[in-house]
Amino acid sequence: MDAADVLLLPGWHGSGPQHWQTLWERQHGYRRVEQHDWEQPLRGDWVARLQDVVLSRPGPLVLVAHSLACLLVAAWAAASRETLRVRAALLVAPPDPAQLPLHGWSRLSPGPLPFRSLTVASRNDPFCQPGRARMLAAGWGSGFVEAGDAGHLNADSSLGSWPEGHALLQALLKD
Repeated sequence: MDAADVLLLPGWHGSGPQHWQTLWERQHGYRRVEQHDWEQPLRGDWVARLQDVVLSRPGPLVLVAHSLACLLVAAWAAASRETLRVRAALLVAPPDPAQLPLHGWSRLSPGPLPFRSLTVASRNDPFCQPGRARMLAAGWGSGFVEAGDAGHLNADSSLGSWPEGHALLQALLKD
């Protein structure tokens, strides 16, 4: 699959220079979806932005979401007519929607995702208990991988370019 077909979806506050998504963007040429406001994410705005980017890209797509962007993928999939273009989604460190201090994000989009997905979560993520992460994955019809004690699977987790995560993405694309 061409690198241009992989869309990186950062979560709340974006992904900084040492975040694995930023490193994947540099190393593999994947495309980051830039949101209009990283600090005060409005669900409708983020869904519309993802839809705009999807419509601007030819061919099949792969979504790689971190944190709040996992909920974005579910919200977008529930509203979009373009979901058949998505080959797969890697959903990393989803937050517990019930615990989010953000208006509009606590309501989950119901039902399974209409494309293959894999959810990766840590046992000690401060934003989502392991059991809740498994429940989110099950609701999305997503496979589940526990990443051990790796916090929020972000730059603070000292993952570097997170080769284990990239291997999970490659395996997801081979299925």
